Amino acid sequence: MKYTISLGVALLANWLLWSGHFDNPFLLGLGFGSCVLSLWLSARMRIVDEEGAPAQLGLRPFTQFAPWLAFKIVESNVHVAKIILSRDMPLNRNVVTIQSNQKSALGRVILANSITLTPGTVSVDLIEDKIMIHALSISDADEDMSGDIDRRICRLERSE
Repeated sequence: MKYTISLGVALLANWLLWSGHFDNPFLLGLGFGSCVLSLWLSARMRIVDEEGAPAQLGLRPFTQFAPWLAFKIVESNVHVAKIILSRDMPLNRNVVTIQSNQKSALGRVILANSITLTPGTVSVDLIEDKIMIHALSISDADEDMSGDIDRRICRLERSE
């Protein structure tokens, strides 16, 4: 039930923020109705679970992890742009495998998706606690191998 409530709150908040309609009762009613319908269909299909609506993490992913990840995404964009725009294009493509220390499948998925979100790296495979990553250069993979992102996601899981 808590997952259904958290998903409902998230749907309503997203609709309100993205639509920008706060003064038209008809549009507010339609938005509310579409959120309720989506929530009802999701609950009836039994697809609302801890991965679809991770209520156990609370707001920590948005207040602690997301700002840091956004900075790393911008930093990686600049790095990849420098590689692409350089005259000799110093690509050193490689595939590395890193150990993930998360205790839940949700934590491992967050780690793999966060790695893929940063330009220059793509999570290729996730098998149990190992993640295979393709990187444009060895310096792209260095941060993934250092484990900083892994430690931050483990901190999110520990403070549940």
